[in-house]
Amino acid sequence: MLFKDLNLSEDILKALKNLGFDEPSEVQKEAIPYILKDTDIIVKSQTGSGKTASFGIPLCEKVEVESSEVQCLVLVPTRELAMQVKDDISDIGRLKKIRCAAVFGKQPFNDQIRELKQRVHIVIGTPGRIADHIERGTLKVNKLKYVVVDEADKMLNMGFIDQIKDILNKLPKNRVTTLFSATLPDEIEILSKSYMKDAKVLNVKSKVFNRDRIKESFVNVEDNAKFKLLWQSIYSEVPNKCIVFCNTRNKVKSVYELMRKEGFLAEELHGEMEQRERLSVMEKFKNDEFKVLVATDVAARGIHIEDITHVFNFEVPMEKESYVHRIGRTGRAGKEGKAITFVSNYEKKFLDEIQEYIGYNIERGAFPEGEKIRDGKIKFKESQKEFIKNKNNKKKQVHSEITKIHISGGKKKKLRNIDIVGALSNVQGLTGEDIGIIDVQDGFSFVDILNNKGQMFLKNNKEITIKGKKLKIQKAKK
Repeated sequence: MLFKDLNLSEDILKALKNLGFDEPSEVQKEAIPYILKDTDIIVKSQTGSGKTASFGIPLCEKVEVESSEVQCLVLVPTRELAMQVKDDISDIGRLKKIRCAAVFGKQPFNDQIRELKQRVHIVIGTPGRIADHIERGTLKVNKLKYVVVDEADKMLNMGFIDQIKDILNKLPKNRVTTLFSATLPDEIEILSKSYMKDAKVLNVKSKVFNRDRIKESFVNVEDNAKFKLLWQSIYSEVPNKCIVFCNTRNKVKSVYELMRKEGFLAEELHGEMEQRERLSVMEKFKNDEFKVLVATDVAARGIHIEDITHVFNFEVPMEKESYVHRIGRTGRAGKEGKAITFVSNYEKKFLDEIQEYIGYNIERGAFPEGEKIRDGKIKFKESQKEFIKNKNNKKKQVHSEITKIHISGGKKKKLRNIDIVGALSNVQGLTGEDIGIIDVQDGFSFVDILNNKGQMFLKNNKEITIKGKKLKIQKAKK
């Protein structure tokens, strides 16, 4: 089966081609037709299976672009995942002119209100902030048609289940509800029976994420010898990019500092950091600007990067489910991966619980050999030099036929989307079909120019008149 066999529109198919998606994954083959037919579904699928696109594609297909109402709501457990899902769905829907917004805590409320006042089709957010917006009336859900509860088991573990119930109670009864979870605890099944209509359960054994793609092992080592084992393992394995998972932010900080002292290109990621710092770290990691990310489990569900070759569990996770989600960061998109867990004597009981939970024994690994460490260190240091060069490289653009432009006027000059569309449609060589997503901010505006017409438009025009005001135009920097 190919995506073109799913009766998707040309804009969506072209976007998927630009993203390099040709053949749907197992979960996409299963889930997309049901959502397109407005059927409630519960999808049990492991991380790394391509499930974001399995709901993102049909949501983008079903959205009515001309409507200014929020039509789809996606609930996720973490801020990182909210941003990741927003970016993924935005890429899928960009040629169709679908606008997405992500809302989550520790981000200015007024900025989110400003964004929600514009035409937004799909909102992605964490339960607490979504509930706040609904309560205040800044997120209107009366015309909502689709709701997705993503990572439901993680939401349960994080104590979000009551907030999710409150949100679902405030949504239209005739909506389509879709629930995704790696596991289906009793509480999730009870939730589905209360809030879903004759939900079809899809138990997807993904061919994309499976045990065969990830070589798992553990090494017995006492706490005071773990860091030495970590740097020796990294030099021995020569990962392209890797994540080192710790259980607490304090441990992340200490391991990160030791990594930097040892000369590794490394960054840290944990809940104490400011949101913009966390997003910046994620952007740099995607852009190959550093090799080693030291993180708490806050990152385990929010990182969808295909070229992570290794995961190191510096500490055995306290929650059994976290092990599955940690190792699921590697072995993605059909590539091989390795997951190595460091186990102290105290942690052996936690490893036993994980093995019982996953249903198989993890192989015992050996300490790295001296010669392999020495040879690998030379290779790893060379590969780091290549990553340093990436700091000045521009992020690869997914949709090369789109040019984002910056207009030097916004709400303070009383500009509206319709004013910008009218002015641009009168420019020679442009029609309404060439004008994509418009973002009107206080002092300026951004506009997507589609169909490869952006460069010529900028070449021929340095300013544009909107509502009698002459405004400068230039290529947007972001």
